[in-house]
Amino acid sequence: MAAMCMEESIYNLLPYNLDKSCKAPRYVSALKTYVKDTIQQSKSPWKTIGPPKVQVPNPKDFLQKHSKEPKLPQKPGKKHQGVKRVKQFVPKLSDHPLMGIQSSKNFISTNAANVIMGVPKKPLRACVDRRQGDKYVLETSGLIPKYLKKKDYGITPKYVTKRNEEVKRAQEEYDAYVKETLRQRAMKRLSDEDRDNLLEGLKKNWEDVHHEFQSLSVEIDTLPKKHHKERLEAEMKQLEHDIQTIEKHRIIYIANK
Repeated sequence: MAAMCMEESIYNLLPYNLDKSCKAPRYVSALKTYVKDTIQQSKSPWKTIGPPKVQVPNPKDFLQKHSKEPKLPQKPGKKHQGVKRVKQFVPKLSDHPLMGIQSSKNFISTNAANVIMGVPKKPLRACVDRRQGDKYVLETSGLIPKYLKKKDYGITPKYVTKRNEEVKRAQEEYDAYVKETLRQRAMKRLSDEDRDNLLEGLKKNWEDVHHEFQSLSVEIDTLPKKHHKERLEAEMKQLEHDIQTIEKHRIIYIANK
């Protein structure tokens, strides 16, 4: 009934055109085959899941005992070390031992002579430190003064003597250098004769300057004359100070520059 109602719709009487749009053909690249071949060549068949063919292990090559242990190299001269020795056969019932072999050697006398003539073995010196009888050898315990009986005991080693000589030589060189430096920088004492000559020379210089000072004009009216007078006064004052110092001190030392 519903289908009939739908068929009898008034809109079905109107003419209409169905628009059937045709799809464009799908794009296919002309280089598709080339790209496919290139990718196939660059691929590795065993890159992720292993090689395509694996060699199947031989069932006879199974893991044996001690097969992975390292083997020592064979020593020279022992070529047949790995060969098993053949055991001697058990004697048969028909085999008879050699009979009648006797020796004239007297073993009792020989052993007695060896004991009498032999050097007795010295017992090891040991120390018992417990009631149960525990003991230890004194030779290696450090209680025996072995080093006191050495030939070189108490003798200074050669390297110590050599080192002491080097230290002594270095100290002597340093003392000589200090003495020479002090001698060069030391103050020299002025002799009495040099002192008298120096004093006479200072007095003579003072007399010359004083004579020049007395020869000045009475009127000092120019600047050069004033400067000349002041210079002469300063020289006379310095000479007087030097003369007083030398006369005051009998012993005079001169420092070396």
